[in-house]
Formats: sequence, C-alpha cells, structure tokens
Amino acid sequence: MTTWRYMHTGNRTAAENMAIDEAILIAHSEGRVPPTVRFYGWGPAALSIGYFQKARKEIDLDKVAGQGLGFVRRPTGGRAVLHDAELTYSIIVSERYPGIPTSVTEAYRVLSEGLLLGFRKLGLAAEMVNLATEEEKRKYESLGSAACFDSPSWYELVVEGRKVAGSAQVRQKNVVLQHGSILLELDVEQLFGLLLFSNERIAERMKQSFVQKAVAINDLLRTAELAPVTLGDVETAFRAGVAEGMGIELEDGALTPYELELAEELARDKYSTDEWNLKR
Repeated sequence: MTTWRYMHTGNRTAAENMAIDEAILIAHSEGRVPPTVRFYGWGPAALSIGYFQKARKEIDLDKVAGQGLGFVRRPTGGRAVLHDAELTYSIIVSERYPGIPTSVTEAYRVLSEGLLLGFRKLGLAAEMVNLATEEEKRKYESLGSAACFDSPSWYELVVEGRKVAGSAQVRQKNVVLQHGSILLELDVEQLFGLLLFSNERIAERMKQSFVQKAVAINDLLRTAELAPVTLGDVETAFRAGVAEGMGIELEDGALTPYELELAEELARDKYSTDEWNLKR
C-alpha cells in the first residue's frame, strides 16, 4: 500500500493557507515530497473567493475588513467561502499518479471518494451528485449568487439533497491540487452580509435559495437529534475516509524547510497583495 504524507498545520492566516497549498504543489512537482493530505483552519476567520471572481463587484470589502476577517483569492475556481467553524482539506498529488483521471471532473470523483466516506463515518447519509440527467440538473440548479455551497457540481457531496462540502481544483506543473471546506457550522447571515447584490429583494431571494441547498454537519446532526461533532471528530473521520477512499496509508509528517521558505515568500509576495487578491 502506498504511503502519503499527512499533516494538520493548525490555524493560519488566509494568505498563509493558500501559500502553503501552493508550496506543497511546487515541492511535489519537483519530487521533493510525497503526495500530501493536509488539514487546516483559519485564524482569523476569512473569506476566500474563487480565482475568476470579481472581488470589488461581488464582495463588500469594507465589511470584510470591518469584521476583522481575512481575505484571499484562491488559485482554484469556485465562489466565495466564509472559513470559520470548519475543517479545510487539501490533497496534492501528481497527475501521473496511478488512478488519477486526466479529466478534471473525473478526478473530482476519485479525490472526493474519501470525503464521502468521511461524512458516512460521522453517521451522515452522504452521496455524490451526478448531473447526467435534466432532472438532476434542475434539482441542483442555482440562482447564481457569489456564494460557494449555493449549488453542487459534478461529484460534489450532498446529504438529503443539500451540499455539505465545497471543493475546488487546479492543475499546475503536472500536479493536481484539490482543496475544500468541511463545515461544522454555517453562518448564512454573516456570509450574505459580505456579498454584494443589486438590491435587497434579490439578496433575500438568493439567501433563501442558499439555505435550501447548503447545510453544515452539525445542523444535520441536530435535526436528527444527534450530538454535534467537534473538529477532532471530523479530522479523525476524514483522515480515515481519505485513506480508505484512496487506498493509501497516511503517515504523519510536517512541512519541509524548503516548503516553509517557499510558503513564506508566496504569502508575502502573492497572497497578501492587492495585485493578486483584487486582480479582477
């Protein structure tokens, strides 16, 4: 059985978190480190946006700053995510690794299998979305807010028809980076207060649609009259789920001096700059 590196890097700033993911990607592309599964948190809580989003048009940046939140543009696609009461994951592996499909969509399916098992280990009846039919597409169609978790894409994960994990993927240097949020709690009011809409009526309509299509783990457990889980519970379940889903062993590791130096440079020169974060 193949061994991958596993680490939990704790709570980091928004810039540091994105920089570490990219540093691991670069180090793995150069053959310096093995495939890696990383769990992490955010300190302070932060709003991240997808690579293609228009920051000034879609996000109330004054409110983000006023609430003391971090802010960063991800190197991956997708929409806005408020990172607070969650476990964030990243998986970094070569495109040439056995079993990694060349198709981005199919790679989601493979890399998300472990996440599916993680939710099930917490007692949730999670399933992968398949948008092959028009009926499925209508079921999950979005009104189009700037928020992630608004509607699932191919092979994303849902419980009782509601999205429970938001993931995004990018390929650089022949390496796949997939990262995403596993929400324990979800503050919809706070999230939508940070987004810009043309008027209040549209904002309210999109917020209500969002509530029907997205849900956090502990909301589901409370509805089922089950005890809420802790971050430790979630980490244990998802570490086991990813190992089982990928057919690998996860060995505790740490960032190398090379990765730490590279991450420091990327955080300073890229992910903390307006040139990157406000580029669109």
